[in-house]
Amino acid sequence: MNENQQDIIITPQQVLLNGQSLPTTETGEALLTELYKRFVGDYPKFYKMDTLCRLGFIGSELLLQAEKSERFLVKNDRMIIFANKSASIKNDTDYLQTIQADNYYPSPALFVYTLPNIVTGEIAIRNNYRAESSFYVLQDEQTLQKLAQTTLQSVQTAHSALVGWVECESKDNFYAHIKIVWKN
Repeated sequence: MNENQQDIIITPQQVLLNGQSLPTTETGEALLTELYKRFVGDYPKFYKMDTLCRLGFIGSELLLQAEKSERFLVKNDRMIIFANKSASIKNDTDYLQTIQADNYYPSPALFVYTLPNIVTGEIAIRNNYRAESSFYVLQDEQTLQKLAQTTLQSVQTAHSALVGWVECESKDNFYAHIKIVWKN
């Protein structure tokens, strides 16, 4: 394993933290709940989150718990830069079901998650980050990496960033790749 590698990959079937597989018994959305109960457990808002937000939240929590850098001097100077190519489509579709003419009941609990940047807000609140946070809708993960490096280098107040590609097509079909990127 590369000592400087600080990343996490989460799929419905597995979790790779810094290149090492975490043992799990669940798959799909139940995997995210299992990870929350085993490794976090102290943020009750988790149970209100949609799948996209849970995915980014759990990924960032596990990655930050495993962080081994001496360079991280000021906790709140870290940026959050996340992206995917479908925004919050899974939750948008769920919300649409609550406003159908034959069953009209708009759900405020679902409405809040029709914004994909809610995940970056939850991570910033949880970790008391005060630097910039962004969620972009981009074509691919490589574009995110280029954007994140350029953004991090141009911001004076941040020394590192959580950079994450978090895609959620359904509650059991998702992918996250989150890493810690340092300013050169």
